[in-house]
Amino acid sequence: MEKIDVKLNKEIFDITPNESVIFDAINVSRCGLRQGTYSTKTRSEVSGGGRKPWRQKGTGRARQGSIRATQWRGGGIAIGPKPRDYSVKMNRKERRLALLSALSYKNKNKEIVVVDEINLESNKTKDFVKELEKLNLADKKVLVVMSELTENVILASRNLMNVLLMEPSEINVLDVINANVLLFDKKAISDVEEAFK
Repeated sequence: MEKIDVKLNKEIFDITPNESVIFDAINVSRCGLRQGTYSTKTRSEVSGGGRKPWRQKGTGRARQGSIRATQWRGGGIAIGPKPRDYSVKMNRKERRLALLSALSYKNKNKEIVVVDEINLESNKTKDFVKELEKLNLADKKVLVVMSELTENVILASRNLMNVLLMEPSEINVLDVINANVLLFDKKAISDVEEAFK
């Protein structure tokens, strides 16, 4: 992999970043990652407790209607979590602006690296690490964007915690902002520019 100079489209990689929209896009992504599948049982859902434990008056104890009320051990949970959907909606124009802003933000900070092509002769992780070391990226969080994912690159990179691999169509604001450096191959850059036309 050899680093090359590429003239980037100013309408995509050189706009004034809108930090508010980037924040909203990250929020949408993070909310979408939440499953919301937890659940607790209310007093009507726990088993047992169909009979009044003791009579209402005359015992000297507090009145009780069920041994499955919330104050009892094994009783229901008063205001516990129930399954819910955390997803938040965002307009298409806002999503587009957020991604353009994130890419421009990375470009302004000189955190975009373009190589002619990303190709490995073997599927060994150490070979991929050597290629990253050539580009001084071995110790950074790298988002690798390839026009076409090859089996060797997928296998060589999947064991690296600091490398995330994707195609141009999968680029999102959360992963772009989370990475220290974006590593594109030449074809992937043209695919991104084509998608935003």
